[in-house]
This record gives sequence, structure tokens and C-alpha cells, in this order.
Amino acid sequence: MSDDAGGRAEQSVTSGARWALLALKRTPFALIFTVTFIAIAAISGALFTSAEAQPWFARVATGIPAFAEGRWWSPLTSMFFVGEPWVYLFVIPLVLGSVAWAEWRFGTLRTIAIFIGGHLVGVFGAALLIWLLSLAGSTWAARLTEHFDVGPSCGAIAALVFAIATLPSPWRLRARSLIVVWVLLSMLYLGEVYDVEHAVAMVAALIVSGTIPALRHPGSRPTEREWRFLAFAGLLTIGAMQLFDLLVPIDGPLGISHPIASTFDVAIDLVVIAVVANGILKGIRVAWIATMILAAFNIVTAVALFALLPLLIELGAIDHERDVLGLIIAPTVLWIGEVVLLILSRGAFRVPLRRKKRVLDAEAAHPKDTLQALRKHGGGTISWMTTCPLNSHTALADGTAAFQSHAGVAIMLSDPMVSQGERAQAIEEFAGAAQRAGLVPAMFSVSQDAFDAKPADWRSLIVAEDMIVDLPGLAFTGKAWGPVRTAINKAGREGITFRMTRLVDEPRSVLAQVRAISEQWAGDKALPEMKFTLGTVQEALDPEVMVGLAFNEAGIVQGVTSWLPVHGPSSPETGEPRVIGWTLDVMRRADDGFSQTMEFLIASSTQHFAEQGYEFVSLSGAPFIHPEDRELTPVDQVLTRIGELIEPMYGFRSLHRFKQKFNPRAEPLYLLYRDEGDLPRIGIALTRAYLPDATLRDLIASATP
Repeated sequence: MSDDAGGRAEQSVTSGARWALLALKRTPFALIFTVTFIAIAAISGALFTSAEAQPWFARVATGIPAFAEGRWWSPLTSMFFVGEPWVYLFVIPLVLGSVAWAEWRFGTLRTIAIFIGGHLVGVFGAALLIWLLSLAGSTWAARLTEHFDVGPSCGAIAALVFAIATLPSPWRLRARSLIVVWVLLSMLYLGEVYDVEHAVAMVAALIVSGTIPALRHPGSRPTEREWRFLAFAGLLTIGAMQLFDLLVPIDGPLGISHPIASTFDVAIDLVVIAVVANGILKGIRVAWIATMILAAFNIVTAVALFALLPLLIELGAIDHERDVLGLIIAPTVLWIGEVVLLILSRGAFRVPLRRKKRVLDAEAAHPKDTLQALRKHGGGTISWMTTCPLNSHTALADGTAAFQSHAGVAIMLSDPMVSQGERAQAIEEFAGAAQRAGLVPAMFSVSQDAFDAKPADWRSLIVAEDMIVDLPGLAFTGKAWGPVRTAINKAGREGITFRMTRLVDEPRSVLAQVRAISEQWAGDKALPEMKFTLGTVQEALDPEVMVGLAFNEAGIVQGVTSWLPVHGPSSPETGEPRVIGWTLDVMRRADDGFSQTMEFLIASSTQHFAEQGYEFVSLSGAPFIHPEDRELTPVDQVLTRIGELIEPMYGFRSLHRFKQKFNPRAEPLYLLYRDEGDLPRIGIALTRAYLPDATLRDLIASATP
């Protein structure tokens, strides 16, 4: 094993031990209860044989029979057992995960109160509900009055509901929907004592967690995205219920299973649901119409079946209407609820089926409008890249923004070109327009100003560090500037000269040499030349882009750097545009030329801009580079791994180290997005944005060692 590998292994062990100690410190109750739970199961034999078959089971189990015999303490003893050994495979992860999560968020004492309180409310509440329903004549409830129950799942579900309440939107809604669907299906279709207990504990936890000020979220109308998810979840719930009806023999609160619907009928419903569900989640109009038609068909069918119940009884198909009434009513009520939900949220389903028609409904802007807004309001260090012909443009607030659409994602490039006080509104408008078009909104390589203006529930990642060299007082003196001085002195000895110019003004011979150098550089790469935030010679031909050229004594071009203008807000007195700095874009040098061409070109360019009175130059950000002193999240680690994979092809890390020679200060550049669920699609979209000309074969070849 190499020293490097050994060091990583030792670091991994140290990190694991640190996490173990932290878990023991933050979640002692979850760990102690789980260990005690397993130990009691092993000692009592319940871990290996059915507890229900043991002679002591009735003395530790809870339920109406236990209460009738005066064992009111049974809810406490029952939480340390389960009925069958295989149940431990599910209960142990549920208890440990839910209680540990809650304890991590709320602390030990509060979690104990939530766990025990949820367990007691679930057990006593379910017993009361079952008893009342049995008095009302429910045969299902009457059967349950004779059943015992054991297990800690009620408390675990209560802890899970409280922990979910701490999640940010939209994960909170998604997680709550999943647990409600799970408990609802179990309650209606299985209907055992523990299913009723779970339902009571869940409802109580949802209500109580919603009253705690720290967990209370401002009430407002659901967003388009939330409407779509609710409709999607409702559709899947209905499909799952129909599948339960067909495949699982039940004797629950809805009645006893009867072949009311044929396999063919259920199959049609499930196929349609499978086809339209993803469209509902994306807000596609055709999927909304198809779901409304399917719902209407099922509601009409249920009404007809209800009208035919007397005939079915007369023919002997069923014994009594109550045997199937619940099985008709439950899905019908859900279909009616789905219809009401779809009607209320109809504005969220306007996305056309054809992808070519999915465009932002915000007012389109011309590239000249973006350029005008940039000159008026100013922009970030890469805002000039928004003028690239590959970008689309949209009007936002009092300005514009540039974006590209790939893989169902609308990626805004750099900050919106709006006044300082309008950034938050511009981001909200862009996100809303993208969502209405069925696109995922994202903002790439934006500054701290845009980060500060993002919606409160959006997430962010640092995707690069912008390397800024301040020009006032710039002097290449001191030890830190030694490598730069060496390059300048060596260039002087070898007769290398510098010229700052506009490439469009250079003679054809110079332009041909620049193109040849660039093509030679691109030809050595496994992938086509990258674009998006990485410019090419074509962008360097813009008349407003400055270019630094290095020549040898024979007049042969040794290297080229292009510099994009960075605009600040226009002059308040005259309204004249103001260029306050320059951003390094293209960097190319001849393979057989002066070895320190890049150091010489960048140093000479910064000196030139300093003499012209500009404020700074940006050496640009290297993608997938993070601050070294920041602890990486799992998502950061994935991006770091991607950076390592493409390093042999593009050298972003070596480029980042190279720029350190100029002693820059680092400013973060962010990716802003709604939540982690969008990241896979955003990753694909960014790949297409950077490599629009790459084929699948190119990508596979580049990933192959």
C-alpha cells in the first residue's frame, strides 16, 4: 500500500471513529433503547420464536383485552416486543433511524417525550376508536376488540413525523405525503390493531408538530410545483389502492375482498396512471386532461355499481351491501378528491406536450437588450459571456437575463442584469417562468449578490472560485511575486514582446496563427472544445474583447489571452457605460514556443490594465474547485470526483494552481437550485451546455481509462 493510500485509510478510520463518538453523544436514547430492545428479544426468545406463541405474551401485550383485565401499564411493556421474529428486520431500522433523527434535531429529553407520548396516544387512541366503532356495529372493529398488540412502532412513527417537520420545502411535503399514504393504505386495507395505532399516532404527531412555533411554516397557497406533486401523489395512491384490491385478500374497515372490478379494468387504470403520472409531475396539460377523463370514468362506474348493488345481492354475487360498500366508496372518494385537486391546481398544468413548445412565458429579450442592460446595471465577472450567440434571453424585472435550455433545465448564466434592488424579483420571475414551461430552474456561476437574493428555500453549491487580482497599487515585488518576475525577465532575455490589441483588428496572418494555436490545443483533447463559460477564438473576435499577444523576435505568435470587459453600473451623472475590470477567458500557447508564455502574458496584461486605471482583473474560476478550508458535503464530494475524472483532459486543477502565482483573492461562484432532487438533471444539462458538440461516443471514450 502506498503512503498516500495508507494516509487515506487512516483518515477514513479516524473520521469513522469521530462520527461514532458524535452519534453516541447526540443520540444516546436511540442507541440505548435499540440495544435494550434487541437484548430483551434475545433473552426472552422472541428474537428466534414467535412471541405470540409464548405463555407470557398476554401479560406484556396491550389492547382492549388487556385494558379489560386492568393491565393499564401494558402499553409500556408492549413496546419491548414484536409478534414474530421477522418483524425485527423492519422495526429495528425504523426505531433506530426515526428516533435517532428526532434526537439529533430535538435533543434527548424532547425525543423521549415524543416517543413515549406518541406511543401512548397511539395505543390508547386506537383502543378508544376501535371500541366506539364496535359499538356502532362495525364487524371489523368488533373483531379487533379481541386482538392484542406489541411493538414500539407507534413511538417511532411519531418521532419520524416530528423529524420530517424539520425538513425544508419541498422535502417536507414529499416525506409527509409518503408516510400518510403508507399509513392510510395500511389502515384501510389491512386494518390490524397496529395499523389503527399507527394512524392515530401519525395524525396526533402531525397536529402537534404543526402547533410548535419553531416547526410552524407560514401558511400560503401551494406553489405550482407543490400542486403537481400533490396530484402525482394522489394518483399513485389510487393506483396502489386498486392494486391492493386486486391482489391482497383483505378484511379491514372497507370490508372483505370481492372481485368487484376485473383484472382487465384494473390493468387499464394502472397502465393509464403509469403513462400520465410523470406528465402530471411535470405539469403537462395533456396528462391533466387524461387524468380528468380517467377520474370521470371511474366515478361514473362507481355510481353505476352502487345502483346495481341490489341486483348483485339478488343474484347472490354478494351477501350484503356492507361487504363491498367500503371498497366502492374509498377509491371513489379518492378519485373525487383528485378531481377537486386537479381543478384547483389547473393553472399548474399548462406545459405543452411537445418539448419544442416548452419555452419561458416571460417576455423574450433580444441579445441587444441584454447588452444594454449589462451596460446600464453592470454584471458579474463572467456576465459578458451572456452575449454569446448560443444563449437565449428573457426580460426580468427592470433588466434581462441570459439562459440555455438543456435536458429539461433552464440554466441562467451569471447574475441577472438588473438593478441591485431587483435581483430577488428577477430570480423569482425566472424560476416561475421556467416551472410554468415544465423546466427545472437553475442559476450557474452567480456571484455573492445573487446568492444573497435567492429564494429562502433554494439550495446552493460553490462550483468555482473566482480569482481576483486587485489592480490599484499593483507591483510585482516581494517573494510572493518571484515566479512572475522570473517569467518577465526571461521573456525579455529571449526577445518576447507583448501587445494588447483587439483580435478583430489584427492582420490575417496573426489571426491564422492564433487559430492554429487554438486548434492544436483543442486537437489534443479527447472531447470537443468546451463552451458555455469557456470561450473560444470566435468570442475573442468581438470588438469589445481585448486580446494579449506574445511574439518572438521573428514576429511569430507564441501565445494569446483574451479579456472580457466587466461592467459596473453606468455613470449616475451621464448614463455612460463603465468598464471596471477585465476577465481572463481564452488561454492558448504554442506547444513549441516560449515555455513561460502564459505567466508573461497575464503579468503584462495586468500591468496594462493597471496603467489604464481599471479596478481589477479576474483570472476566472476553475470549475469543480472548492475552498480547501471548507468541509465538503456529499454533493461537493461528487463534484470533486467529476473534477478528478476530467482533470487529465482539461487540467482545471493544475490551472487553479497556476493562477495562484498571481496572488489573487478568491470569491465564490455558486450554482443555485431548488433542491437536491434537481441535481441529476442539472448535471446532465451542464454537460450538454459545456459540450454541445460531444457525441455519446465522445463521452464514453473520455470516461474510459
